[in-house]
Order: sequence, then C-alpha cells, then structure tokens
Amino acid sequence: MNKLSYILLFIFGILLFPQAGSAQVDFNATSDDDLGNFEDEFQELFYEALQQKAIENYDKAIVALQKCLALDDSESILYFELGKNYNKLKNFGAAEDALKKAVSKEPDNEWYLDALYESYAQQKEYDKAIKTIKQLVKYHPDYKEDLAALYVRTKKYKDALKVLDQLDEELGASDQRDRLRNHIYNVTGQKKKQIKKLEERVDDNPDTEKNYLALIFRYSENNDTKKAFETAKKLLEINPESQLVHLALYKFYLDDNDAKMAIESMKVVLSSRQIKPEAKLKVLADFVKFVGKNPQYETDLVEITTLVSEKATDAKTFIEIAEYYLAKDDKIKAIEYYTKAQAIEPENFRILRNIILLHIDLREFDIAEQKSTEGLEKYPAQPVLYLINGVALNQLTKYNDAVETLETGLDYIIEDNKMESDFYKQLSKAYTGLNNLAKAKTFSDKAKNLEISN
Repeated sequence: MNKLSYILLFIFGILLFPQAGSAQVDFNATSDDDLGNFEDEFQELFYEALQQKAIENYDKAIVALQKCLALDDSESILYFELGKNYNKLKNFGAAEDALKKAVSKEPDNEWYLDALYESYAQQKEYDKAIKTIKQLVKYHPDYKEDLAALYVRTKKYKDALKVLDQLDEELGASDQRDRLRNHIYNVTGQKKKQIKKLEERVDDNPDTEKNYLALIFRYSENNDTKKAFETAKKLLEINPESQLVHLALYKFYLDDNDAKMAIESMKVVLSSRQIKPEAKLKVLADFVKFVGKNPQYETDLVEITTLVSEKATDAKTFIEIAEYYLAKDDKIKAIEYYTKAQAIEPENFRILRNIILLHIDLREFDIAEQKSTEGLEKYPAQPVLYLINGVALNQLTKYNDAVETLETGLDYIIEDNKMESDFYKQLSKAYTGLNNLAKAKTFSDKAKNLEISN
C-alpha cells in the first residue's frame, strides 16, 4: 500500500469507524522503526494540512504540505492540494506551478486538470485554459460548453460554432447554448446563418414549438414579415393549441388589416396562463391603441379587460386599463382599476396620487380629504398631498385646517414655482373664507408674481 492509499484509508477510517474496538490498528502508536516514524510524521502533516484548509487557514495548510514534500515529493496529491490552497490565496503563479506538477505526475487525472483549468480561468489566461480544457472534454460533455464559451471570449467564433454544433448533434439544442450561439451571430453579423440554422431545426423537428417561435422572432428582427407570418400560421396549423404564437400573430393580423383575427389572437394572449404579464401588458397597450383608432371594437376591449382583470396579478395591467378609461374621460372606471392596482402595490405613491386627484375632479371632496390625510401619514414629505388636502378642505369650507396643511406643505416644495403658486392660490382662498382679506391678497399677489416670473 503506498502512502497516499494509507493516508486516505486513515482519514476515511477516522470518519467512518470512530468507535472501532481495541483490535483495530492504533495509528497513534509510536512505531519502533524509522519507517514507522517517517510515515507517522508524513500522515500527521498531511492530516494537519487538510484540517487547516477546512477552517480556511490556507497559509498554515501550505506550510504543512511543504513539510510533507520535504519528506517525500513523489505523491501528486500534495501538489494538487498545494495548488488549491494557493488558488484560495489568489497566488495564481504558485498555484499554476503546483498544479502543473500534479498533472505531470498524473496526466489523466480529471480533478488535477479541472483545478488547473479553474486557475487559468481565474487569471483570464484563456489560451492556457483552452489547452487544458481540451484534455478534459473526454471526461464530460459539460466541458465542451466551457470550451465553446472560451472560444467566444478569445473571439474564435468559428471554433465555438463548431463545438456548439457537435453538442447539439450529440445532446439536442439547449437554451444556454442557443444564447451563446445567438451572441456569436450578433457580434459577427451572421444573420443569414442564424436563420438557416433555425430553418434546419424546424425541418428536423417539425413538432417543436420553440423552434418556430425562435424563427418567427429572427424573421421579424430581419424585417422579413412575410416569412415570419407564414411561419406563425404554419405553427398554428401544426399546433392549434399554441398560445405563444399569438404574441406574433396579432401584430401580423393588424398589419394585414384583419381586425377580427387580430382581436381573437389578442384575446388568446390576454387570457393565457403561459404568457408573462410583461408581454400581456404590451398586447393590452396595443389593443387599447387599436380601439382608440377603431372605436367600433370597444365592446371587444371591454370584454377582454373584464376577463383580464379577473385573472391579472400585476398592478401594471390594471394601471394600463385605468389609463385607457382615463383617456375616455370615464373617471369612475379609472378609479376602479387604479384601486385594483393599489391593492397589489399599496406602497405605490403614483397610484394613490392619481386616485385622489380623480376624486377631486369628481368633486368627491370628502373622500379626497380622507385619502390625502391617510396618504400624509405614509408620505409626510410629499408636497402634492398637502396641496390636494388643502384643496379638499377649502371645498369643504374647513378653512383653518386648510391654512394649517397648506402652510406646512410649503416647507417641502423644492424649486417648483408652479406648485408653489398653486399653494398660494389655495391659501388666498382659505383666508378669503376666513374673511382675512389682507392675508388673502398677500398670497394672491405672491401667486401672480410667481406666474409672471415664469
């Protein structure tokens, strides 16, 4: 048994059989001969190195390993451990030397090669890393993906594509490799090759939805709308249940002036559980614009917004619907959807402000006063809330309260002459209500002077 086997047996023996009886060999016993003393010392130093490394005392681990080497430098694992400790201390030069020594003693040891590769990668020595990883690819295909990534880093795009093609052929396509492949096509401007590759995938795997979707996207990116539309229709023909394809189809139908089909596709998207809220929001925004130009389809929009509001879990969707109704001057409906958005994002100040302003517009001053007072408890430094609160209080003829809130709010205005002028106008109104005409005129004049200076 060589010392390495002896050491490992010793370590695993301690871990696996701590309760061994007295019949076991006593590793702590002192040997009567020099060989025993030598092996005991070697063993203790190696074990010390492992212990120090485990508690991140890498300097002490290195000292112990160097003492091991002084006793016997034939064991490759000593250089391997030494290299790993040097790496932890970012002493990459010493790590490289030690790991190369370990590899020279065991050229086919995967762990040694992997550690050397990692050391080169940390130093951004990519050419050396490529040379090392080429030795590793025979152990596991994952190393081939690392090799392709290294080729990209060193701008060896042709070599990278060759490796990616090999991996696709062996393992099938993957999203991670596709991202790397698309990066190569983008930086090299090889759009035609990119599209050709996707066309081949569609031909080879005609039932795989994601291949069609990727091809539709690339055709669209390349302004080849006709082929993109044809591919989308082909996917729908092969897979009538596809929902993702409608993200592309609705736009093509709109461009083709096929309103009926466009609306059907938009309804599929907006009611889909597969499609992300961000994508739905864009479709909803397009739907709103479309109905704005084609009001005869407003019934469809009302239908779909009702459906969306029942399923939506993001505030942005409700805000989009609220803003549609706001543009239609339907303030009550706008408040309804802003309130739904607020239930999802109660800390969203913009939503709160819009709701209160709409209550002011609807002359619901008691509600506006209540909500702005509650808002000031959460946002005591927002001047617009003081202004809205002051407006509501003036309308409710609570002039003393209006003066108090407006004068407090003035302290929070920062370089906003328009807002400051509005505060002065409301203060003038409050003092007029209190029959203090002198102060009312003072604030009225201040408002006029600000307006003139602007």
